[in-house]
Amino acid sequence: MYQIIDGKATAATIRAEIAAEVAALISKGARKPHLAAVLVGTDGGSETYVANKIKACEDAGFSSTLLRFDEHLSEAELLATVQQLNADAEIDGFIVQLPLPKHINADRINEAIDPKKDVDGFHAVNIGRMVLNLPCYLPATPHGIVELLKRYNIETEGKHCVVLGRSNIVGSPVSILLARQANPGNCTVTLCHSRTKNLKEHLLQADIIVAALGKPEFVRADMVKPGAVVIDVGTTRVVDASRKSGFRLSGDVAFEEVAPKCSYITPVPGGVGPMTIAMLLKNTLHAAKKDFYG
Repeated sequence: MYQIIDGKATAATIRAEIAAEVAALISKGARKPHLAAVLVGTDGGSETYVANKIKACEDAGFSSTLLRFDEHLSEAELLATVQQLNADAEIDGFIVQLPLPKHINADRINEAIDPKKDVDGFHAVNIGRMVLNLPCYLPATPHGIVELLKRYNIETEGKHCVVLGRSNIVGSPVSILLARQANPGNCTVTLCHSRTKNLKEHLLQADIIVAALGKPEFVRADMVKPGAVVIDVGTTRVVDASRKSGFRLSGDVAFEEVAPKCSYITPVPGGVGPMTIAMLLKNTLHAAKKDFYG
């Protein structure tokens, strides 16, 4: 019988731990950690995600600021906003919500963020420090995946992990984290992508599968060996006329048919998603305490 990896409950536990630490810091005279979010345009998914981040900040005892701009904001204006946030001593960390409008170069924006305030963990300095296994802000979703494995006591050492997807946000960094000499870590990692040949054969060798393709129900039962651990990162909106919203969230894994073959599996929603926000808060707390960059 498979066990559900409950990201929602785990994230709630982490937020409570963070709130307790924040309360202790404030009792000693420290100010609240302060997270800012920049939202450009009106992307529905981004709106929901940012609203959830603001709510999580309140629950954890953080201060939060939301800066909204319409989709016609120029790249130069957004860069100026980033520089203002870099210089603001009251802001511990900030994020620029992706995706950005097509006329704005997201890489240029990310590289303009002060690495000391880059609580999304996307800046080249933080990615480089992650590769070298140095203290840094880890990308929130990969960090959340590793934290779930840790808190469910899932053995990773010597295991074969297959990661589906090589994005800079999830696939590539989680492959690095799971291969590092750490706990969790010490996996033998195969990173698969759109050009990988014999994909099914790779998946059938996997003790752990991390699916981060963005293709609904791509992973089927005949691709998963018995007893595998399956981490589903996909969150794609698919049309569902039976829902009031008109859509439902679908993962990259065909849950109903794959779950019976697994030892552990994350659901969608309620798996990796809530952990992303919890790890963002954790990074912001590290920033407020100046744990990595004095």
